Amino acid sequence: MNMSITISRRNFAKLTLAGGASVVALKGMAASAFIPQSQACVRLGGPVFGNLKDPAEWVKAIKAKGYSASYCPVSPGADDSTIKAFEKAARDANIIISEVGAWSNPISRNEKERNEALKKCKDALALADQIGANCCVNITGSRGEKWDGPDPENLTKDTFDLIVQVTREIIDAVKPKRTFYTLETMPWAYPDSPDSYLQLIKAIDRKQLAVHLDPVNMINSPERYYRNGEFIKDCFAKLGPYIKNCHAKDIRLGTNLTVHLDEVIIGTGGLDYRVFLTELSRLKNVPLMLEHLKTPEEYDQAAAAVRKYAETARINLC
Repeated sequence: MNMSITISRRNFAKLTLAGGASVVALKGMAASAFIPQSQACVRLGGPVFGNLKDPAEWVKAIKAKGYSASYCPVSPGADDSTIKAFEKAARDANIIISEVGAWSNPISRNEKERNEALKKCKDALALADQIGANCCVNITGSRGEKWDGPDPENLTKDTFDLIVQVTREIIDAVKPKRTFYTLETMPWAYPDSPDSYLQLIKAIDRKQLAVHLDPVNMINSPERYYRNGEFIKDCFAKLGPYIKNCHAKDIRLGTNLTVHLDEVIIGTGGLDYRVFLTELSRLKNVPLMLEHLKTPEEYDQAAAAVRKYAETARINLC
């Protein structure tokens, strides 16, 4: 196992500053990522329900919800003609395919689980490239028994180095040309902040690595909760040129004697959606995707809340 990239705690701050400087230096990428405020708008998307195997019916269902972005409508292993048909339907209807999920644990201690996860990530990234999705997304994983759960080893130098090795392997195996592999932010695993994301981008050092931003997943303290508008601005300031997709949900701090943060439906929590939408509107074709709800009615409620926030923030939805 080649783990040549190491980052000491002592150099953490220095590398963070270097990472931030690298974002500023990427003039070409920034120019393509940011758009004039006069053209600003946000693409809203979410899942659609039903047996939508026909591309025309899929498009009709998305448009009926008022969405302009969608999760990938096919899974790895789909035949080429099906993939091409959905890609064409999305393009003709001006729908962005936001992401292909690769949800798995490629840093698992269990060899079988780890190998299956690596294959899943590579297959999902290949599909994302073939269908023209904005990104393929996974979390970095966990060293614990639960694939997405906390573990004492998650936020360590050794795990950071393992993430670098594994992510390089996935990208190098597929060599995507028109999509990106992204790591969803998490509360107890890297990347858990914009600075740690910049560290990973610098260490992994692959052109087709990008950012999947979920600010709720990084709100892991009362300070971030109460100042989440400032935190969201910091995320976009540092990661903006790299962001390819965003997840939309909400969060609420409980009143227990211990810190307890719950994910809740949009509009019932404390996330500063006016800041979130304003910052996101400055990026070009980066969707905001509703997730983690149970019924079509809940998704309708969440979408209505986003539209209300957009109206009060004077942000257009594409």
